[in-house]
Amino acid sequence: MKLTEMRDLLTKRDIQLTKSLGQNFLHDAHQLQRIANAGKISPTDKILEIGPGLGPLTELLLKQSSYVFAVEKDGRLVEVLSERFGGPELAGKFELLHADALELLKNEPRDWSDWKLVANLPYSVASPILVELACGARAPQRIAVTLQLEVAQRLMAQADDDDYGILTLLVQIDFKPIEWFKIPAACFYPSPDVDSACVSLERRPEPLLPEALRKTYIRLVKLAFSQRRKMMLKLLKQEWPKEKLEAVFTQLGISHFERAEKLSLQQFVDLTKLLAV
Repeated sequence: MKLTEMRDLLTKRDIQLTKSLGQNFLHDAHQLQRIANAGKISPTDKILEIGPGLGPLTELLLKQSSYVFAVEKDGRLVEVLSERFGGPELAGKFELLHADALELLKNEPRDWSDWKLVANLPYSVASPILVELACGARAPQRIAVTLQLEVAQRLMAQADDDDYGILTLLVQIDFKPIEWFKIPAACFYPSPDVDSACVSLERRPEPLLPEALRKTYIRLVKLAFSQRRKMMLKLLKQEWPKEKLEAVFTQLGISHFERAEKLSLQQFVDLTKLLAV
C-alpha cells in the first residue's frame, strides 16, 4: 500500500487517526519487507499480527505464510481490513478479531508455541504486550516487531548497557535477541515524534529456568532494579534474609556491593536457583 493510497483511503472514509492508539502507519515497501524477512516466515507458518492498521504488512504476511490471525482495536480499521482481506479467496487463511490485544493476552491465555509474532506494535502498549506474550512454554517461536527505538534497545541490551533492566531480563529469559534495525520516521504516516526500530527475537530451544521458578525470578529482577543506584543485596533483603543473600552472592562470586545492572542474565538465573532452595 503506497502512501498516496493510504491517504486516499483515510480521506475517503473520513478516518481521523487517534494518537492514543499509536496510529502511525508504516507505508515504505522496503521496510515492510525487511520486517517480514526478520520473521523468517515459511509457507507453513502461522502468524499473529497485532495492530495491523490498514493492512500493508498483513498483505505481505498472507503471501508468505499459511495463516494470519490479526487483532485490531479500532473498529473503523476492522471494517477496512475486512473489506481488503475478507474475501472467499482468503477463507481459512485469514482471521480478524476486533479486540484489545493486551486484554486478550491477559484474559485468554493461549498456546502460541507454534506461531510467530510479526507486527508493527502500538507503541503505547508494546512493552506489556511483549511481557505477556513472551513468557514460558506458550511463547511464540519467533518475534519480529516494530517498536519505539528506546524499547528496542532495552530488548537487545546486555549487562552494563544503559538500557539494560527489567524489560530486558523479563523477555530475554525466554528469548535470544537476534538482530535489530532502525526505521526512519519518514517511512510512517503520519511521521511519529519518536525514533523506531524493528527487533528480531528467537525463543530459546531449552528454558534457562524451570517454570516453577519463574515467579521467584520475576520478583528478584523487579526488586533488584527497583532503585538502580542502590546495591542489589540491600534491595533483596526485603525478600530474603541477609545471611542467605551474602552466602549466595559469595558462592557465585558476586560482590556484596554490586548493582543490578552489572549482573548478566545467567547470573540472575543462578541467583534465582540458589535463593529458591
